Amino acid sequence: MTPSDCLNPTRRSVLISLGTGVVALTLPQVTFAQAPASVLKFGLSTFPPTIKPFDNTGGAANTVKLMLYRGLMGYDATGKLVTELAESVEWSDPTTAVFKLRQNAVFHDGSPVTAADVAYSLNEITKDGSTAYLKSDLKIIAAVEAVDDKTVRIKLKAPSAVFLDLMASYCCPVISKKSTDSEIIGAGPFTLKGSEKNVYIEVARFKDFYLADQPKVGGIRFVAYADENLRYAALEAGDVDLIEYLPWTQFDTVEASKALKMKTTLGPFMFLLFNVTSGPFANPKVRQAVGYAIERQDIVDAAFAGRGEPLYGFPNPRGSKFDLADPAHEWKYDVEKAKALLAEAGYANGFECRLLATATYGMHQDTASVVQAYLGAIGINATLHLPDWGTRVTAGKEGKYDIAVHGTSGNYNDPDALWSLLYSGNPSYLQSFGFKSARIDGLLEQGRNAVDPDKRKAIYQQLVVAYYEEVPQVPLNWRIQAYAMKQSVEGFEQLPGFLSGSSGYALDETKFA
Repeated sequence: MTPSDCLNPTRRSVLISLGTGVVALTLPQVTFAQAPASVLKFGLSTFPPTIKPFDNTGGAANTVKLMLYRGLMGYDATGKLVTELAESVEWSDPTTAVFKLRQNAVFHDGSPVTAADVAYSLNEITKDGSTAYLKSDLKIIAAVEAVDDKTVRIKLKAPSAVFLDLMASYCCPVISKKSTDSEIIGAGPFTLKGSEKNVYIEVARFKDFYLADQPKVGGIRFVAYADENLRYAALEAGDVDLIEYLPWTQFDTVEASKALKMKTTLGPFMFLLFNVTSGPFANPKVRQAVGYAIERQDIVDAAFAGRGEPLYGFPNPRGSKFDLADPAHEWKYDVEKAKALLAEAGYANGFECRLLATATYGMHQDTASVVQAYLGAIGINATLHLPDWGTRVTAGKEGKYDIAVHGTSGNYNDPDALWSLLYSGNPSYLQSFGFKSARIDGLLEQGRNAVDPDKRKAIYQQLVVAYYEEVPQVPLNWRIQAYAMKQSVEGFEQLPGFLSGSSGYALDETKFA
C-alpha cells in the first residue's frame, strides 16, 4: 500500500490491509524476530489532509510522516540535534557540508539510501514548480554533489547558522529516486500497513531500520478523533495509549490521575493572519488596530484554561539564544489606540469581515470567539467561519478569508524559524495571504547568513521593529501544549519549545512498561 492509497483507499485496499492485520494477529510472536509485537494506539487530532513528504498540513500529518520518512538529520527525545540517515557531517569550509550516509540505511523497498537519493530529494524540493514547504528555505543550497554512493557534498551560497536544523525538518526527508507520485518510498522506522480515510492509519515496524534497537514497538495505529473530548475519552477508557493535543480543560484531571500522565511544553503560539490583497486589512494601520484591540489574557483563560502566556510582540521562540524583548514594539491592549488607528485608516465606523478558524480544534474555535468579541468592540464585525481542518487549510492557501486564527510551533528554537511564516518567496496557509515585504525578506536572509551571534542579534532586533510596523501577523499568546498517555507508556517526550511539532521523533524510543 502506498501513501497515495492511504489517503484515497479503495474498498479492496482496505480489505487487504484488514486481512493482513488478521494474518499478523494469528502468527506466533517469533515471526517478528527482533521486533516487539506490541502496537501503540495513538489518538490523532485529525486525519491528515496529506502525508506527502515535502508538504506541511499540520501536526497530525507531520507525526505520521516522521514514521515513514527520515532525513539526513533529526532530533532525539531531549530535542538535541542528531544525525539520522547521515552517520556523520563535517564542514570542510563555512559553506560546504559533507555528509557520510549510514552503510546500513535502506529504503522500505530494500534498496540502499545513496547520495543520489539525497540529491534527488533536495532537487524535488527546490525545483521550478515545486510547492514544497521548505522551497524558499533551501534556496540557500548552491549545489549537491554525490561524491560516491555514501558521501554527499552540499555547497551553500552563504554560511548558515541553521542549515543542519533545516535538514532535520519533517518537511525535508530523503526519499528514493525511484519514487513516483503514487508510490513514495521512504526510509523511516515504520512502513505503511493500512488505512481508512478519516478513521485510521496503521504503520508496522520496519525490520531493516538502521537502528536495530528502534523502534521499540511493533507498530502504531493512528486513530483520528476530530472531537477533542472524544479523543480524551478514548484515552481515559483505554481505547488508545497516547493522545496529542490534550484538551486544556483536562490538564488538571490528568495531573491528578494515577492512571494517566502528560508531557508538556510552552512553545507553540497562536496568532492572526490577514488577507492583504484587498479591503481594510490591506492597510497596516488596520492590522495594527487589531493588535491593540485584543486582551490576550482572556484568550489564555478561555481557550487554554489559563495554561499559557500573552504574546504581545515578535514570537522569539523559547530556548532562543537571543533576548529580543522590545516593549516599545508590542501591542498591549489599548482600545482607544485601536480606534484611533482605525480612524486614521478611514474606518472610523468599522466594517464587516469574515473570520476563519476551524471547528476541528477547540482552541482555534475558542480563540476565534474571543477575537470576534474584541473586534466587535472597535466596530469590526466579524462573521465566524469554522470548517473542518482540511477545508481550513485549503481556504488559507486560496485566500478565502479576511482574517484568520492560526497556531503553530515553528521548526526549531531560533528566530530563523520564523522564516517559513514570514518570508514572501514561499507562501503557505501559515502566512497572511498576499503579504510580501522586501524589508522583512532581506532581514531574514541577513540573519540566516550571519554566523557571528552579535551580528545575528542586531539583525533580529531590526526584524522585531519591521514585524511591528508591517504587521505580517498579530501574535496572541504562547500556549502550553501536552501529550497525555497511560502510565504504562515509557520513553515518549514532548520536544521543547518550537520543536514541539517534531515530537514524533520521540516515538522511536516509546515502549510499554
